[in-house]
Amino acid sequence: MRLQCEVEVVSRLLPTCGLRGRGRGTRALLSLGRPPGRARGGGVYLMVCTARDRVGARYKVQENIEQFFTRFVEQGKATVRLREPAVDVCLSKANASNLKNFLSAVRLAHQGTDVEALPLSALVPAKTSEVEKPKSKMIITSRRDYPLTKNFPYSLEHLQASYCRLARVDTRVLCLKQLRKLDLSHNHIRQLPATIGELVCLQELNLHDNHLESFSGALCNSTLQKSLQFLDLSQNKIKALPIQFCQLRGLVTLKLDENELIRLPFKIGQLEHLRFLSAARNKLPFLPSDFRKLCLENLDLFGNPFEQPNPLVPSIQLKIPLTLLEWAARATIKYRIPYGSHLLPSHLCEDLEVAKTCQCGSACLSSFIQITVTMNLHHVAHTVVLVDNMGGTEAPVISYFCSLDCYSQFLDRYLQSNG
Repeated sequence: MRLQCEVEVVSRLLPTCGLRGRGRGTRALLSLGRPPGRARGGGVYLMVCTARDRVGARYKVQENIEQFFTRFVEQGKATVRLREPAVDVCLSKANASNLKNFLSAVRLAHQGTDVEALPLSALVPAKTSEVEKPKSKMIITSRRDYPLTKNFPYSLEHLQASYCRLARVDTRVLCLKQLRKLDLSHNHIRQLPATIGELVCLQELNLHDNHLESFSGALCNSTLQKSLQFLDLSQNKIKALPIQFCQLRGLVTLKLDENELIRLPFKIGQLEHLRFLSAARNKLPFLPSDFRKLCLENLDLFGNPFEQPNPLVPSIQLKIPLTLLEWAARATIKYRIPYGSHLLPSHLCEDLEVAKTCQCGSACLSSFIQITVTMNLHHVAHTVVLVDNMGGTEAPVISYFCSLDCYSQFLDRYLQSNG
C-alpha cells in the first residue's frame, strides 16, 4: 500500500539537544511492505521516499509503534510515533480517505496480522513523478498545447485554457476539486454546465470573449454562492441574467462589459460584498431600483443607451381595489412570514423574491406605480467612469410606489425642488 502526502520525520531527541524540527513537511511517498528478496516471514516496514532520498528510509512496523495521533485525520493529517528509532512521522496534506486506509493497514501490521492478509507493496525506490511537488498551476494559450489524451493534474488550483477554440467546458476540468481560479477566456463556449457549481473551492471564473447567451440559474444556487468572488462574463451575447444571480453573495468583482444586456439583476443590491462592477457597452435603458443599495469602489457603465428620465410621466399599474393575492404578498413581506416551495407554489415564491419596494418601505407585487429618476452614480461608487462622452456621471434609476398617496408625496417634493 502506498500514500502520497507531505511528511516530516521529527526526532524526539532533538529537544534534549536544544534543537527542534523545521515544522514543515516535504512531499513524499509512503510505502507499507517488505523489502524485495526477503523470505515470506520477513518483517513489514514503513518506507518514506522523498525527492532528495528516492531510495527511502525504512522503519520497522511490527510492535514498534508507540502511538497513533489521528485527531485531525479528516483534514488529511496524522502522526505515527515509533519506539525505535525515537521519531514521529508527521503526515499532512493527504487525501483523508486514503490516509485512513493507510493507517488502518499500518495498525494491523503493528499488531502482527498475517502479512498475506495485508495490502503490502514492494519497497522499491520512488519515481521522480511520485515525490515531486504536485502541479498547482497550468497555463495553456493555444489549441496545439491543449491536452487531448491525458487528464489534468488533480492538484491544480489555477487553470487557464485560452485561445483553444473550446466549444464547451471540458468534463475533465470539472473533476479538479481543488481548483480556485478557472480562466476559459477567448474560446467559443456557448453554454455552461451546472456541474461547474460542484467546484467547491472556485473563487475566480473568467469567461471573457466567448459565445455565452445565458448564465445558468442552477450555478447561482450551487456552492458558488459562498466561494465565487470574481466573475468575468464580458464580450459575450448575454441579454439578461437569471433572478437567482444575486444569490452569488460572495462576489467582489463582476464584469459584464460588451454583452447585450437590457437589464441588470433586479435584486442587485443583495450583492453586499460587490466592490467592482463594469457593464459598459450594453443596451441598458435604466438601472434597477435596488442599484441604490450598492457600495462600490469602481463603477463603469459607459456606452449604454440610457433613457432620459421623466418622473412626471409614470407607468401606472395600480389595481384598485387590491387583489387578495396582493394583500397577502404585502403582508408576507411586511411581517417577514416564512415561506418556501413546501408551503407555496414555486411561481408565487419567485414573485415574492422579486417584489418591489416603495419609497415608504412597503412592498408591492403587481400593483404599483413606476417612474425613472436621475441618480448621481457617485452616491453608490467612489470612482465612476463617465457614462457618456459628455462627461456625465448620472443615470436613470427605476422607482416604485405602492399607492397614489406615496407617488403624490414624491411628486410634491420633486416639484418643489425643481420649481
